[in-house]
Amino acid sequence: MTKVRVAVFISGKGTNMAALLYASRQPDCPYEIVLVAANDPDAEGLQVAKAEGVSTFALSHKGMTRAEHDAAMEREARAAKAEFIVLAGYMRILSDGFVRRWAGRMLNIHPSLLPKYPGLDTHAKAIAAGDSHAGATVHLVTEELDSGEALGQIEVAIRPGDTPDSLAERVRIAEHQLYPRVLADYVSRGNDPVHLLARVRELALALPQTHERESHGSPGFRVGSEKSGKFFAYFADRHHGTPQISLLVKCSSMDELEGLVEAQPEVYHKPAYYGASGWVGVILNRPDVDWDGIADWLQRSWRQVAPKSVSRLMDIADEF
Repeated sequence: MTKVRVAVFISGKGTNMAALLYASRQPDCPYEIVLVAANDPDAEGLQVAKAEGVSTFALSHKGMTRAEHDAAMEREARAAKAEFIVLAGYMRILSDGFVRRWAGRMLNIHPSLLPKYPGLDTHAKAIAAGDSHAGATVHLVTEELDSGEALGQIEVAIRPGDTPDSLAERVRIAEHQLYPRVLADYVSRGNDPVHLLARVRELALALPQTHERESHGSPGFRVGSEKSGKFFAYFADRHHGTPQISLLVKCSSMDELEGLVEAQPEVYHKPAYYGASGWVGVILNRPDVDWDGIADWLQRSWRQVAPKSVSRLMDIADEF
């Protein structure tokens, strides 16, 4: 199994980093830690990573602008060929540009049940509010602090007499269980046909007058009426024993199909049976799928078979 490459950013002891690292050593774990980077050269977690044979990088942020320091950290992540960045006790707010470049590929863990208590002092706030439970949330990193999509949560009971420190101790143990599992599930989504079909379905059904219908055991998408609609896309999960999970869409010609497959075999393939009719397979179970590009292919294929009365309305809308 090819494992997804992950860089972990830390600022201190790196206990969550260690939990992620040791979980990655399990044979069925879908990720590996290829870099541990810190904004403090004295961060204890760096020594743990070094002892375990993981590449490390440290650069103090003092005397540097946020953009300069972010650029240095990002260079190291890219040099390590990281596909995802995981923040594990990284006590720096990242610049908007950095976050945008890693949108959907950067995760963080926060010690509260978001959206409750973003920011600092989460345990004190939960106790003061009289909450029955505190906890932790793994979420995607966005430009707004602690507001990205929650990928997983775990609750921790607040006991009578708890202090912020005593509660933090138990929450930290819970974090070590949560983070590796959520990261493993998230990086595996690129090979999960259920997840990939859901994304294709959302994009396809957003096009005018479309509906879904099964064809030869595979989900298909048609434009027009239920009775006379025409297929413009199919979802193929390892069709006829191939390793690809693909979106099948219509090409403009066989020359285009052959050209795409020859020039970018990691992105396109000629599907069995469908390829002879000018359909190209756009491979979905690969790193860094461009979902905007998938949306463009769906719209382009849709236009080839949509009734002119329907496609004309989209042409008018595009002008605005």
